Amino acid sequence: MELLNTNKKNDVLDAMMRIIAENKQAIIAENQKDLDAFQKDDQALYDRLVVNEAKVDGMIQAIKEVRQQEDPVQQVISNRTLETGLNIQNKTAPFGTIMIIYESRPDVTIEAAVLAFKANNKILLKGGKEAKFSNLILEKCWHQALEENGLSKDWIKLLHMNRQETQDFLRNPDEKLDLIVPRGGERLIAFVKEHATCAVLISGRGNNFLYITPNADWEKTVKVVINAKTDKISGCNALDKVLIDKNIPDFEAKVKDLNTILNDHQVEVVVDASLASTLPNNTVVEDKNTWYEEFLAMKIMLSAVDNEETAIEMINKYSGGHSAAILTEDAKEAEVFMEQVDSAAVYHNASTRFTDGGQMGVGAELAISTDKLHHRGPLGLKQLVTNKYYVFGDGHIRV
Repeated sequence: MELLNTNKKNDVLDAMMRIIAENKQAIIAENQKDLDAFQKDDQALYDRLVVNEAKVDGMIQAIKEVRQQEDPVQQVISNRTLETGLNIQNKTAPFGTIMIIYESRPDVTIEAAVLAFKANNKILLKGGKEAKFSNLILEKCWHQALEENGLSKDWIKLLHMNRQETQDFLRNPDEKLDLIVPRGGERLIAFVKEHATCAVLISGRGNNFLYITPNADWEKTVKVVINAKTDKISGCNALDKVLIDKNIPDFEAKVKDLNTILNDHQVEVVVDASLASTLPNNTVVEDKNTWYEEFLAMKIMLSAVDNEETAIEMINKYSGGHSAAILTEDAKEAEVFMEQVDSAAVYHNASTRFTDGGQMGVGAELAISTDKLHHRGPLGLKQLVTNKYYVFGDGHIRV
């Protein structure tokens, strides 16, 4: 796709904000068709599917925030002139064509497209069938905005494929793909990694952990745990596992207190063998695979650990590498935890729910990357470019 100037891209985004506002009720009505057809017993998936007035306003706000950000393309990373007189510049450049595969969330059809387009990438959107009608009307809005500004609809395109057709496309795409971002559960990620023939950037599972040390402020701890677990169970930044140091003062009383408060918030609390005697009425999980599981439900697992070292080892073994938190008033203790836990985001005395582009000041995000190449954490506008070298000579030859 051609390299567009910033004004042209912003004109498209201005048009898109107007078009969405004009079609707010129509978008909600199309979404209702998807909600009426939803038959899965999956509350988290259903929650992500819902589009109401607030969600449409959020789409407009996401576009506005990206529109206000600096164009990430053609930014000079380095510029040096060698002794030979050869001038070498390194500048940011678009990836080219990005494909994103996602489930349920129609707002991704807005956020992913606005980020890719502002970064001068073409984007192929493969949404889930559960959001068919919602995605179709949002694609129509994008195409109207593009055509009003004299641009091809190919910049932003919804792929209408079933599972088998998607497999075939990934194996043998009929157009050049430069990057694929699967945004969903482990099965989706495994599916894409198995079939893709280009670079894949993983937006991995959550399964986030929180460690409570003997130096934790209990009032802060309870507040953070409740927020991280209950604020939005469908979020990949929601909390699933809590590791409680056995050496905290009044250990049994505090474990029982936390269990009661979680129950009061309608959270199912399961435990492993380490807390079976402390919480005898709770389900004891014996399947080790549960440690790897992202719940996406009002469910949490509590466990007792001997010390910080054990907590770090468990988090690095079982978590999805997304977000992890430590609750402590000891700054050194927090420093060790944050340096040694291998996650995209690590927190000291704060909820994991902040792992979000908007909350972190990045703005709209394509996904939360748990990969280490080329970026970890929220994939915002600045992360949707690669780089390119421009070398200027005057008949230079290598000798």
